[in-house]
Amino acid sequence: MMANKILKLSSLLLLGMVILAKLGFANNLTINNFEVSNIDIVNKRIAYTCDISWNNGWKTTINNDAVWAFMKYSLDGGQTWKHASMNGSGKNPLGFVVPNNYEIIVPSDEKGFFLQRSSFGTGDTVVTGIKFIWDYAQDGLTDEQAKAANTINRIFGVEMVYVPEGSFYLGDGASSSEYKFQKGSADTNPWYLTSEDAITTTNAAADGYYYQSSGASGESATGSVFVIPTSFPKGVKAFYQMKYELTEGQWISFFNALTPAEKINRDITSANLGGKNSDSIVDRNTIAWDVSKPNTMATTLRPDRPVSYLSWMDLLAYADWAGLRPMTELEFEKSSRGKDIAPVADEFAWGKNTYNAADPSGIYPDAAEDGTEQIFDGNANLNRNNGAWSSGDGRVGGNAQGQKGPLRAGIFAEASTNRTTSGAAYYGAMEMSGNLYEMVVTVGKTQGRQYLGTHGDGNLSNVAGYEGNATNNDWPGIDVTDAARGVTTTIGSGYRGGDFQSPNIRHFQLSNRTFAVKDPDSEGFYSRYDARFGVYGGGRLVRTAP
Repeated sequence: MMANKILKLSSLLLLGMVILAKLGFANNLTINNFEVSNIDIVNKRIAYTCDISWNNGWKTTINNDAVWAFMKYSLDGGQTWKHASMNGSGKNPLGFVVPNNYEIIVPSDEKGFFLQRSSFGTGDTVVTGIKFIWDYAQDGLTDEQAKAANTINRIFGVEMVYVPEGSFYLGDGASSSEYKFQKGSADTNPWYLTSEDAITTTNAAADGYYYQSSGASGESATGSVFVIPTSFPKGVKAFYQMKYELTEGQWISFFNALTPAEKINRDITSANLGGKNSDSIVDRNTIAWDVSKPNTMATTLRPDRPVSYLSWMDLLAYADWAGLRPMTELEFEKSSRGKDIAPVADEFAWGKNTYNAADPSGIYPDAAEDGTEQIFDGNANLNRNNGAWSSGDGRVGGNAQGQKGPLRAGIFAEASTNRTTSGAAYYGAMEMSGNLYEMVVTVGKTQGRQYLGTHGDGNLSNVAGYEGNATNNDWPGIDVTDAARGVTTTIGSGYRGGDFQSPNIRHFQLSNRTFAVKDPDSEGFYSRYDARFGVYGGGRLVRTAP
């Protein structure tokens, strides 16, 4: 979701006009009426107002959802974009305004803000008259630059769920889930994490932190002793997580804000790093971009559909640009299982070991999918489609290239569904089992364990040939020769949760680690339909709670 604003400012007067892009993703997140409220030249700040709304919001005794909002600005008429810094941090900083029953939380790096309910409630969320403040001096702009007629601003939003602080279990006990976390070589009880303190694995038979290797190239061996440092995000500390997998609409909003050189490296329609190598619909991915015209905009036919064919480098570039960070595989289990919830053997993200796969004939209405499509079977909670869809816009005879692939974000959730029938994780994230694999930071390799959990700063690499790469030095895959090149490999990443064509039902199970350490660079695969792995890369990002 994004909205645009072109500023034409003279002294303290707003002389310009508002340009809005009203797009809905997943639960119809919209940002409207984005405009300048006040310009404070003395303190070098500009105040903005906007309205933010989304469907199916909540705050309960368990947790709440939220929107992560951030702003970009351009000094050259929209050719290049920079990240805007908020003025102040904490809850409802001075000058920030939000209606009763809601609150704004700005993290200490001031790269954006969370908007969420401050009192209990559920239902559609409409928050009007929001006011936030851009500290343009912090971003190095002069008064003249901030007021210039060609200064353009855009605000973006991402739906999130809050995962509260608390202890949790890793591994689901005596189950068929492969390479799960267990307490010892003869003790299949799960790990129990109570703090973010360092974890030292052991080769004990029982009552330890025993590591089971999946046999990936470069992975720590079964029973090996290593340390998961205190700095590695383990999931005990509170964090926010994207409610849905990154969608095609969100991806092209990001992609279209890149320079031509950055677009080349982030073009998922090319054959580079397992891209789909087509501007046609392939496996229900509808994104198109004409590389011969780098100044043109990428398009999507289905903005609410999770974006496939992402590489690790692609996902981390979006994370850096949006002020987010990659999720660890420990956080994956915490957010799905819940704090202090006893694991269920062979469980999926919805906490049970049973599932109902979506029927390939079940998309309705039987026509082009517009973001409101549903599944006929009200009990379906898993996209495990190995056949061809006979309905929807991927139906046989309708578009042969789109026969199978990811379904609309949140498609299983309806007014009558519960956690199980909607396929929701414990804190409300959707499709944590199935649809697309979740790319995560692994604990199975040194390169993963070095992750410090830093957040993106909104700016990407500008080194020639490496434009558009994420640049956080602690993120797995950072170039070891020249960190300024950014993230150039996949080593230290992995996959959890299964995808729409995973052949083995165990791959969807919450504690299964079959591909948790099998990154493409180490294993030598980049095809998203590699016969050995069946990996279709999607993405979901997080941010440590302020």
